Amino acid sequence: MTLAISTSWNAYRFDNGEKLLFEISQLGFNAVELSFNLSSEMVEGISGLARRLKISIESVHNYCPIPDGLSRQKVLPDYYSLASPDEEERFLAVKYTKRSIDTAARLGAKVVVLHCGRVEVTDYTRKLIDLYNQGKNNSGEFQELKKKMILERACESEKFLKQALFSIEELNAYAQIKGPLLGIETRFYYREIPNIDEIGIILDKFDNSRVRYWHDTGHAQLMENLGLASHKDFLERYGRRMIGVHLHDILGCQDHLAPLQGKIDFSMLKPYLMKNALKVIEAHQPATAEELIKSRNFISRVYDEPA
Repeated sequence: MTLAISTSWNAYRFDNGEKLLFEISQLGFNAVELSFNLSSEMVEGISGLARRLKISIESVHNYCPIPDGLSRQKVLPDYYSLASPDEEERFLAVKYTKRSIDTAARLGAKVVVLHCGRVEVTDYTRKLIDLYNQGKNNSGEFQELKKKMILERACESEKFLKQALFSIEELNAYAQIKGPLLGIETRFYYREIPNIDEIGIILDKFDNSRVRYWHDTGHAQLMENLGLASHKDFLERYGRRMIGVHLHDILGCQDHLAPLQGKIDFSMLKPYLMKNALKVIEAHQPATAEELIKSRNFISRVYDEPA
């Protein structure tokens, strides 16, 4: 399977899809994931040049293209939450996710990567990161805040997870018709759905369907660094149902670094990567072109992929 790169690396530096993809092509990548911050016009420009340059579009990150009426800077993958108890918002989340599935089907992408919404409680992930960065991750303050966050989420999560499952059920039926798989992604913020246990609930409910697990290295490592879950536990529990992986590095709690710029042992993933698992480098700015080329060559060696 070809190693891809996410357009999230340079999407905000361009308003023109062709120019965006041309820059990526100069790095030597011949496969991409379309990120969640692209307008309809940019998607069309990317797809047209991709055909001419023989660059494959391997995956699409919801929402792609961005929902109508929203700016590229404002929209996020769960701007409309698939777990919202507000049925109007959940309707819009499903509607625009279906449009992402349409995009993937039209462009030949194999997977649509999903964020499944959030539990509407105060999220203390950033406060925990601030304490971690101050070297206070073993302090009483850190531990008490973490316990508070876990408890508050646990008390409210059931109704939001139920809504997320309703949404995924409708999207799974749509994907059955259209063809792409749905990748349920490891999350960064603790209030987001799914946490490590909820991944299993979703995968079990939709076993033998279009729903799969999408692993994110930086997010899983953040969970470990904050003492919320073990990175390896994600792989042990869900590796056999993993359809793809976002590959980015993390230093402390700063993620989306180019691989080799942080502390993740990427060889740890190799035993869990099924033959058909997509591999996408998801580095963000300020990762440099040189860092990405080194990352591509390194990841290719680790996973025995063509560079």
